Amino acid sequence: MDINQLPAECLSSILAFTSPKDACRSAVASPAFRSAADSDALWITFLPSDYRQIISQASSSSTSSFLNSLSKKALYFRLSDHLLFIGSGNSSFVLEKESGKKCYMIGARDLDIIWGNSPQYWTWKSIPTSRFREVAELQVVWWLEIKGKIEARSLSPKTKYAAYFVFKLVEDRYSRRGFQIRPVSLEVHFEGAEVEEDGRKRVILDPPEGSLVVCEERSDGWMEVEMGEIFNELGDDGTIIFHLKQIDNFISKGGLIVEGIEIRPKYD
Repeated sequence: MDINQLPAECLSSILAFTSPKDACRSAVASPAFRSAADSDALWITFLPSDYRQIISQASSSSTSSFLNSLSKKALYFRLSDHLLFIGSGNSSFVLEKESGKKCYMIGARDLDIIWGNSPQYWTWKSIPTSRFREVAELQVVWWLEIKGKIEARSLSPKTKYAAYFVFKLVEDRYSRRGFQIRPVSLEVHFEGAEVEEDGRKRVILDPPEGSLVVCEERSDGWMEVEMGEIFNELGDDGTIIFHLKQIDNFISKGGLIVEGIEIRPKYD
């Protein structure tokens, strides 16, 4: 039987077992595949099952309306090529283009920063390199603690995720204090779970020259360090907690700029 004689619905069902990349490649195979590869019936299988709810969380109603007007293929690539700001605009969502898995960044304003609203300890500022309107700059604290959270159902199921603390240090080295001397503690866990000592990472955010560096520079110019990883089974395990702290009361800390915590799939 000539493949061009197969119904488009049948071809779409076949292509649904491939990947977005393979579906696009198949469009050059034949006119029949081209039609199936562009169909809403196919691309809705690559979108998250809750894509309508995600769109409804857009920080702008005009953005929601625009996204809802797109074909499913166009929507997929829009969500993978452009950040979607959600809630009050202080967090963002994007699809991983290769897999269609969900990625989030919780911006500093949506994090729980101890004394974050006290200007003698933290100030809020706008800087051109950030995706968000505001970032948090640490002036001075002795007790540093930052927490974030996300519901497991918001993430893609059957997926290993890692969380990354995204930050900068101010250029003036005299204002950067405390992060060369003591490591920060980082952990990721389900709410209510007991965290073993070996489940916590300890990282120097401002290592001296010549020492081991575990923080990496991102393509957007910020730095990131992995906080930990977690496997999201079916999304029914409750709330995932992200926690950074350095509570040595004898060491003052300053000069840290916080953009947020990014959660994205991790592959071995």
